[in-house]
Amino acid sequence: MGAESIEWTAVILPIGISFYTFQTLTYSIDVFRGEHKPFKNPIQYLVYIMLFPQMIAGPIVRFKNIADQIEDRKSLETLDNKLLGLFRFGIGLAKKVLIANVLGAEADRVFSMVENDLSTSIAWVGILAYTFQIYYDFSGYSDMAIGLGRMLGFKFPENFNNPYVSQSITEFWRRWHMTLGAWMKDYLYIPLGGSRVSSKRRLYFNLWFVFLISGLWHGAAWNFLLWGAFHGAFLILDKLFLLKMYKSIGKYPSITLTFLITMVGWVIFKAESMNQVKFFLHKMFVIDLSNSIYFYDNEFITIMVIAILFAFITLFKFGLRWQNNVFFSESYSVKGYLLMTVVLMVLLVLSISYIMASDFNPFIYFRF
Repeated sequence: MGAESIEWTAVILPIGISFYTFQTLTYSIDVFRGEHKPFKNPIQYLVYIMLFPQMIAGPIVRFKNIADQIEDRKSLETLDNKLLGLFRFGIGLAKKVLIANVLGAEADRVFSMVENDLSTSIAWVGILAYTFQIYYDFSGYSDMAIGLGRMLGFKFPENFNNPYVSQSITEFWRRWHMTLGAWMKDYLYIPLGGSRVSSKRRLYFNLWFVFLISGLWHGAAWNFLLWGAFHGAFLILDKLFLLKMYKSIGKYPSITLTFLITMVGWVIFKAESMNQVKFFLHKMFVIDLSNSIYFYDNEFITIMVIAILFAFITLFKFGLRWQNNVFFSESYSVKGYLLMTVVLMVLLVLSISYIMASDFNPFIYFRF
């Protein structure tokens, strides 16, 4: 409304407040619904609320899914879980430090450009870098949280499932930040009536409203509100006609179109102001070849290729098999443990070396 910001609000909100709030809500709601009995021991309640591995970046842990694990600590405190958790943590750290940080430096450079310095090609490279940065940053933190939890004897839910191979925005939200989507569905969308409503108009309103709230959850700013409305609109368009169109054009064109829509959404999400959203999108879609000659260093090019490879590797059978073996195995063979130990040591050495050598270590989800 034009009022000046209040200075103390910049420091009074504790880190992870949104995740903390969601967990306290799920405790109250799940107990009220009779989905699980309340804890008798207040220490167990505090463990649930202050479960530090996932408190600042997810995944969102729901009471009914974790309560039994808190009450029975013996069944999951095994050597296999500790080793598998350590491997998962190392992979997540590498995704964050070795991939997301490198891409983030380029994304920040591009988004800090003024309109006159930005060309079409640079704009596309910048948003492509941010598209993969936010994925590897957030999924990397989720992997680290899942790994830490497993080392402590907890099995947290998965938070990502290769979202960029989605063939529609509807599918994208089944694969991106899955615990947030499930939370919104069970505690907001279904109580609003979900899909069991008297009219399609109400159904579309429910979808759009839920994603409007999802946008606000990410931050009290116009760009987050617009981002939520943007995705809500495409969910409605999916139900109206886009899903039929995707089916008719085939798998890979659908993936490409969905990926482009997602990239446009990330422009809205990343931008610092509505004016930046406007001129950045203008530069992307109105050809401007001025200032288009720019040389990218070998590190950025190499990391970008690696990011693209691992984001789309599950489109192939060998990639899906590799992912299942590495991420979702309940145990490895002796040979597998030895191989993963070597991989872990390499990733840890590279990650720690990068952290020591660089002062650029952004935390995107700190804002939320």
